[in-house]
Amino acid sequence: MNDIIAYFSTIPSSHRSLILVGGITIFWLIENTFPLFQMEYKKWHHAGINFFLTFTTIIVNFVLAFILIKTAGWTTENHFGILQWIPEIPIWLYTIIGLLLLDLIGAYLAHFVQHKIKFLWRFHIIHHTDTWIDTTTANRHHPGESVIRFLFTTAGVLIVGSPMWMVFLYQSLSVVASQFNHANISLPDKLDVILSYFIVSPNMHKVHHHYVLPYTDSNYGNIFSVWDRIFGTFTSLRKEELIYGVDTHMLPEEHNKLKNLLQIPFQKSKSIKNTQNH
Repeated sequence: MNDIIAYFSTIPSSHRSLILVGGITIFWLIENTFPLFQMEYKKWHHAGINFFLTFTTIIVNFVLAFILIKTAGWTTENHFGILQWIPEIPIWLYTIIGLLLLDLIGAYLAHFVQHKIKFLWRFHIIHHTDTWIDTTTANRHHPGESVIRFLFTTAGVLIVGSPMWMVFLYQSLSVVASQFNHANISLPDKLDVILSYFIVSPNMHKVHHHYVLPYTDSNYGNIFSVWDRIFGTFTSLRKEELIYGVDTHMLPEEHNKLKNLLQIPFQKSKSIKNTQNH
């Protein structure tokens, strides 16, 4: 455990980039070999859009990183936050509690709020417009959403009182988990169900990408599935019934053109057409 702490305390930016690129590469190869769905689409064109949005996310996080570093430093120096207030516990338990709480605030809560507040949904909807969910979809976020998610992550660091090594560990796990649960991979159903009791499995997250409510407003988790189960937002749907996308933007010119995706938050909003039937 001490080796892990030491590594993430000084992890080079190149290693963090390698985790991002390596994860996409590995899951890209797996989903080509064991696909959940045989999707007919221009994979490189689709990936190009998602890679561009991934790059904008990297830029946003890089530009604002000093805020995160200052926040983590302040919490530890001033003994502020949940982790700073609990009695001394084994480092492995300290780490698990910290990761769970960071995931609650930085991922689950951020995701939930973006679905419930119309202004924030305008930015998050770009992620849901993807009608071909694969591992590249993991970082398909409008630059505006990247800022929103960063603010929630920073709030999480402040409330949790997590040191910077834990933040880097959490972000690394979050990237890989998101690439995994978005990947177009076919796992044995029983294995997927077992995994879904601990982490967000591919089939569990795919339900969130079904094109209509109430499924869109469910399964908000990123790393850990426990929060959806605790807060009653977990649901399931047979993979044979899945239709990806969001019912307000199902036309290719709406969801498969980068220029339009960047403009969606500033366009006149569309009301959801279908809330129950699928």
